[in-house]
Amino acid sequence: MTQQPTHLPTQTGPVPDRLPIFGPPALLAGEDSAAYDNLLARVSGNLKPSDIFEEIWMREIVDLTWETLRWRRHRTALIEAAVPQVLEKILQPLASKSVPRRGSFVGQLHAAQEALHAGPKLASEWAARDPAAIKRVEELLASAGVTMDNVVAQAVTHELDKLERFNRLIASAEWRRNATLREVERRRASFAEKLRHEVGKIEDAEFQTIEAEPEAETGGTKPSAAEASNSPHLLADTASANKNVTALTATEGAA
Repeated sequence: MTQQPTHLPTQTGPVPDRLPIFGPPALLAGEDSAAYDNLLARVSGNLKPSDIFEEIWMREIVDLTWETLRWRRHRTALIEAAVPQVLEKILQPLASKSVPRRGSFVGQLHAAQEALHAGPKLASEWAARDPAAIKRVEELLASAGVTMDNVVAQAVTHELDKLERFNRLIASAEWRRNATLREVERRRASFAEKLRHEVGKIEDAEFQTIEAEPEAETGGTKPSAAEASNSPHLLADTASANKNVTALTATEGAA
């Protein structure tokens, strides 16, 4: 019944430095700090945070993902802990029948005591993964037409309220993680939209400037006074748009 942990491949990049404001990782006793660092490196390598806000969101995504995995492990552990208790109740009448009866009064007394503890003893040995106990349990369950799936189903039924609480904790952590991911996407989409707007202004301004040049080169009519007065403003708009794009790009790169 013990679930073997899944070993992820080692991280492909260095673990990001943890800023003091974040504190140490929120790990419980028995949790693997190397596995947490592996997850952190993988998420960081995928999101590539560009500033402090995305760094905060990235850490939150990592912690919520770790929290989700933690609740899933605890949910499985809860079922595993309940199985021996259910198994003990099922095995007690089956195991007690197999205890030999002795002729003397003292022998019968010992046999009765042994039969009384036969179920708990066998269930405990089964939980410790004793090969002989595992084989004996399989034989007794088969003689009663019971499978291990039946035992696990009863264990789940006994712990259903607690399992439902774990499910709510898992759903909450997943919802918060997904909401944070949407915030990252929304912020990056907003920056991309601003960048496209500024680039569009530059392209429009340069197109208008090029359109005005051929007439001057071919000796055509000179631009009117109004057109001439608009040229400085056109150049100023182009310079302003160039400056906005440079500022946006510099801000993203510096972050």
